[in-house]
Amino acid sequence: MRIGIYDPYLDDLGGGEKYMMTIAECLAEKHEVSVFWDNLKDVQALTERFSLNFEKISFKKNIFTPETSFLTRFLTTREYDAVIFLSDGSIPLVSSKKLFIHLQQPLDQIDDSSWKDKIKHLRITKAFCNSEFTKSFNEKKLGAVKTVVISPPVSLLQKNIKKENIILTVGRFRVINVKVDDYKKQQVMINEFKKMVKDGLKDWKFVVATSIRNTEDSRFQEMIKSAKGYPIEFQINKTNNQLWDVYNRAKIYWHASGFDEDLVKNPEFAEHFGISTVEAMGSGAVPVVFNAGGQKEIVFDGKNGLVWNTLEELHTKTKELIHNKVRLEKMSQAARIRAKYFSKERFCEAMQQLVTE
Repeated sequence: MRIGIYDPYLDDLGGGEKYMMTIAECLAEKHEVSVFWDNLKDVQALTERFSLNFEKISFKKNIFTPETSFLTRFLTTREYDAVIFLSDGSIPLVSSKKLFIHLQQPLDQIDDSSWKDKIKHLRITKAFCNSEFTKSFNEKKLGAVKTVVISPPVSLLQKNIKKENIILTVGRFRVINVKVDDYKKQQVMINEFKKMVKDGLKDWKFVVATSIRNTEDSRFQEMIKSAKGYPIEFQINKTNNQLWDVYNRAKIYWHASGFDEDLVKNPEFAEHFGISTVEAMGSGAVPVVFNAGGQKEIVFDGKNGLVWNTLEELHTKTKELIHNKVRLEKMSQAARIRAKYFSKERFCEAMQQLVTE
């Protein structure tokens, strides 16, 4: 099969981009795969950030830009057996034999009220989401379109590194396609860790691993200043391999996306899946995560991690783990086992089946 792939956020270097480019990497083993993207510097950044292999993938002129005419897009996609499109709410009108739409978050923009939108929806072969959370919001808007869940792939890298008294969080600072400044709630977690230190926590460190385009961003600098004087360390724009060093050293993993947000009005502010949570679990870090979004599909409270609803619960449950080494170790082992479910092999099999069935 000849397959074309498009992700409008390819320059964002986030988990969604890793998902889409892993699709390309997987399918290229058996099919001819092209990715529609013009800036090869972004491609290089992706390979370095996520350790992806693009040797069997070709990169073509981006035909999904506003400057590209409908006729050019239509004629170009006629050459493909399938097009896989990451939707930002829009549905492309293409002439490939099959059209697969990927949805990574709840989207209000999906619409089939006009005759043009109805035609576009009729062209969709199947839609696939990254979690049941995402699927639950979008499938009703897609009407008769069959929608399935294919959980993201998580490549685990266990290193023979001794665990340290580290609480870790991993996430981008300010996500460009989500309209909330502290989407990953790094500042909330910094403030909470500072409270724990003031309440007597000793010999523990909080590590904030984050990626950011402009390290001089005033809000980012303010966040760094707020941590001064506390055992808080920032790891900025690290490669995937470098991140695994701290994953394997950490004992506890924090995640807070969605906290203090109106998730009825803005469900997209919750974590849509949680790749970093699975990566942490795969290294034996026990997740203590906010009870919303896709996190609830990964972490089973009291078994392979803990979930919280209030900052008081985050504080209390974290302290319980810190002071109960037996429970911490038991949950660490359970977390490792749970993380193996989200293997790259399972993901590739699911994608091969999707495009060929």
